[in-house]
Amino acid sequence: MKIRKAAEKATKQAARISAMIPVRQTSADRGESPALLEPLILSPASKARPEFTDLVLELASRSTGFTRSLSKGVAAALADLVRSMNCYYSNSIEGHYTHPIDIEKALKNDYSRDANKRNLQHEAKAHIEVQRWIDSGGLRHPPTTRASICEIHRRFYEHLPDELLTIENPDTHERMRMVPGELRTADVAVGRHIPVSAGSVPRFLDRFEQVYTPLGRTESIMAAAAAHHRFAWIHPFLDGNGRVVRLLSHATLLDSLDTGSLWSVSRGLARNVDDYKRHLAACDQARRNDFDGRGNLSEEALVEFTRFFLNICTDQVKFMESLIAPDRLRARVLLWAEEETKLKLLHPKAKNLLEALLYRGEVPRGEAPQVMGTSSTGSRRIVNDLAKYGAIRSDSPYGPLRLALPATLAPRWLPGLFPDKKDEG
Repeated sequence: MKIRKAAEKATKQAARISAMIPVRQTSADRGESPALLEPLILSPASKARPEFTDLVLELASRSTGFTRSLSKGVAAALADLVRSMNCYYSNSIEGHYTHPIDIEKALKNDYSRDANKRNLQHEAKAHIEVQRWIDSGGLRHPPTTRASICEIHRRFYEHLPDELLTIENPDTHERMRMVPGELRTADVAVGRHIPVSAGSVPRFLDRFEQVYTPLGRTESIMAAAAAHHRFAWIHPFLDGNGRVVRLLSHATLLDSLDTGSLWSVSRGLARNVDDYKRHLAACDQARRNDFDGRGNLSEEALVEFTRFFLNICTDQVKFMESLIAPDRLRARVLLWAEEETKLKLLHPKAKNLLEALLYRGEVPRGEAPQVMGTSSTGSRRIVNDLAKYGAIRSDSPYGPLRLALPATLAPRWLPGLFPDKKDEG
């Protein structure tokens, strides 16, 4: 399915009107008990546990196999592109559409002159920088701790323009400024759901941390969907909860599955966004009857969301496996090189370097002439041409050459990874 177009009217407002509407600016604590979050994990007696154990094992096996199938160079290039893809799809769930090509421009500090588009580019760049920080091991504590949750939110928002930190109540036009990393001090409404009072948020996050942080790998993967919903149910921040919880899920899966950041659950959630939101709304509901667990919230709804979430994860690994399979990727990259050569935009020997990079992951710069069968002068010219396309990269003028997977070439090299720019309008 195609990602739906953004509502331009919403993005043109100077102050964002969040889907989460502030209803009362107060830090009062109404004394809600964290027991309202139960069940936080599926009960040991749940009939779904054997099925979910099998799903977790399949997901872990596929994810590990996929990660190990790629050369270091290709994996690093893919991780960079997946960050842009993850950002694109996570933001699209919020109705903010910034294509990865525009995201890449923002990473190079090339911003649109249009203030609204520029703000969305800033937002996207912040998302990628936070995920890069997570991927590089930046979290000092497990993802589900209160410290990590607040740090993710702070890093996401601390460098954004002031207009992106302002939330407006569409009914009263009351404006509130969000402080990056700080828990909300206002009561809010999210659709039909009324999250807990602002003063009780710390107590609920403490319970969240107490339950999810000590889990082993298998249980952590099985509980990822539950943690995803329960965080959204608490809604600890004035804004940004959706992006933070998807980064939180990314960090949890990275930690438990060693995903290598090579696939994204956000892509699957965005491409099934109606089902995703329907499941979240269902999980907001109270226990349906005496057969629906023993907690305050519906365990049946949590089972359905867990099944949906785990299947989405597995589907995304399968998709990436088929897309990045070495023989298929090689065929698409070399076909592109041949077509560019026919157009006299690329030297015929460029194909030799691309093939070597696909196979070896990187090529020392001094070996490039030998790999391509050209002179040093000819080699430099080809390297410069490929660099202009964004097809290769190097950490320094004399460093080894590595394959890159730029968003501009993704429609040809990795079709289906995200929509073509023309599809967004």
